[in-house]
Amino acid sequence: METNNNVFIMDHPLIKHKISMIRDIHTGTNEFRSLVEEIAMLMGYEALRDLPLEDVEVTTPIETCMTPMIAGKKLAIVPILRAGLGMVGGITALVPTAKIGHIGMYRDEVTHEPQEYYCKLPKPIELRTIVVVDPMLATGGSAVDAIDQIKKHGGKHIKFMCIIAAPEGLERLSKAHPDIQIYVGNVDRCLNDDAYICPGLGDAGDRIFGTK
Repeated sequence: METNNNVFIMDHPLIKHKISMIRDIHTGTNEFRSLVEEIAMLMGYEALRDLPLEDVEVTTPIETCMTPMIAGKKLAIVPILRAGLGMVGGITALVPTAKIGHIGMYRDEVTHEPQEYYCKLPKPIELRTIVVVDPMLATGGSAVDAIDQIKKHGGKHIKFMCIIAAPEGLERLSKAHPDIQIYVGNVDRCLNDDAYICPGLGDAGDRIFGTK
């Protein structure tokens, strides 16, 4: 895993392989959805390696011992609607007790800037490790605004996870929120004139949910 300040770029062969599969225009909805969950799980394994632990008493078939378990109020997963929903299952497979919030954003087709329409977060949000998920980090506007909202509600320990990022969006997010950790499956070449990532994989939401 390559690191640069607060940005972590995945280099695991399984992640790279599965990202190549979801890029393919011939990958259908069912396979695309499953692959997104699998990528999220593999990335989540890396992103959650610093979760705090505490020793608790457990009785094994042999004896009683003190052994580590995740400490505190644990995890909150916050997908940016709607495409972010496709990554939730991969992380809850790792941490089934995680609470799930939602932030609704849509992109203005003229300005390409995000517009928020919904925000619901698990309480107490300030005591949780928060993982914000969205498959694509394009302009960075939605991610920046989503994290702004979480911070306004008291969130402190925030990570952002995306499968593909444009350099422009990655720079914008890391500058706007230098205190968060950003986990990226792959950094692509650039944004085109319509603010889509190139080479990218198209509209992640449409491909996850089978809509056009």
